[in-house]
This record gives sequence, C-alpha cells and structure tokens, in this order.
Amino acid sequence: MRLHREISSDLPLLVVALEEEATHLHVTELPVLVTGAGKVNAAVAVATILGKISPARVINLGTAGALRDGVSGTQVISRVTQHDLDDAELFELTGLHFGAPIEFGGTGPTLTTGDDFVSNDTTRNRLAKQADLVDMEGYAIAHAAAVAGIPLTIVKQVSDQAGSAAGKSWSESVDECAEQLAAWVRANVLR
Repeated sequence: MRLHREISSDLPLLVVALEEEATHLHVTELPVLVTGAGKVNAAVAVATILGKISPARVINLGTAGALRDGVSGTQVISRVTQHDLDDAELFELTGLHFGAPIEFGGTGPTLTTGDDFVSNDTTRNRLAKQADLVDMEGYAIAHAAAVAGIPLTIVKQVSDQAGSAAGKSWSESVDECAEQLAAWVRANVLR
C-alpha cells in the first residue's frame, strides 16, 4: 500500500492496484492510493485509509479484461460481483449474504472480481455468462467504500481479452491504459 499526496474531505481519492496504473495520475493534485494486487490488498488498503479520513468519494481506476467480444475502451461500471465467492451457497448454509452484487446504477457494464488473473478461454467463457469485464480488486474496493459510507465510482480501461494472450497484452497496453484513465479523470473529475 502506498499513498501519494494527502487525503482531503473535499477531494476524491483515486484508488488503483498498481503503480503502473497510477503513472499518468500524478499530474493532478488528487490523492492516489496504490493498494497492491488482489482483493485482500485492496480491501485492507482502502479500509485502513477510510478508517482514518473520509474523502469526498472514492474513484477506483484500473485495467480489466474483456469477457465478451466488442467490449473495449474506458468503462464506467454499473454493477460489481465476485466470481470466486459463492454467495448463494453461503446464504443457503448460513442465511447471510457475504458477497451479494453491489449496484451503482446506470447502464454501464458488469465487472466481476476475483483473485485470479484470467488468462484462459475456459474461465473467460464461464465468467462471460455473468459479467462483461473481470479484474482483481473492484469488488473489494466497492465493499470497503460501502461499509464506510463513501460514494464510489469504478472506472476500468480494457487492457486485454482475458484469454490466453492476456498477460502479454496487459504488459504491452498498461501504459496506454493508464493514459486513458488519466484522460477520464481530467474530463470527468477535474473539469
């Protein structure tokens, strides 16, 4: 976890998983929290920060794999789920929900989150039945923000097709994706 710049109650907090995704965000005066990869790192980092100070809102920016052909570019997420936690089964056992979908409204795509970098067609095809995009942190950040009562926006830049070439594609496109995310911030947050 690394925090760039001080958090203020009148500014949004930008949250990314990796320094590579934050590269072009440092030209703003907005605080940037780099959580580290995966749901645990993201949840711990965001919960730790939000336990100390409340920003105006949280904006999770990052890369995501497309689970369906034709999904590309910058996407503002309308719903986030977890693909590696069976909430329905847990509810049946306990009568409690531990991972219900989180809704943001709007007409954007559904993001599904799990501690797995999706890089095979079998997993991609299975996840495409429930979501449009996949990442490793979105749900954890959304849950931490919801518990803290802080408004959240999730914005993902499609970096790869979540198939066998995903790792190479992500490595080659992450800087361009970071540029596009910074452009979204300039157009939608700093105006």
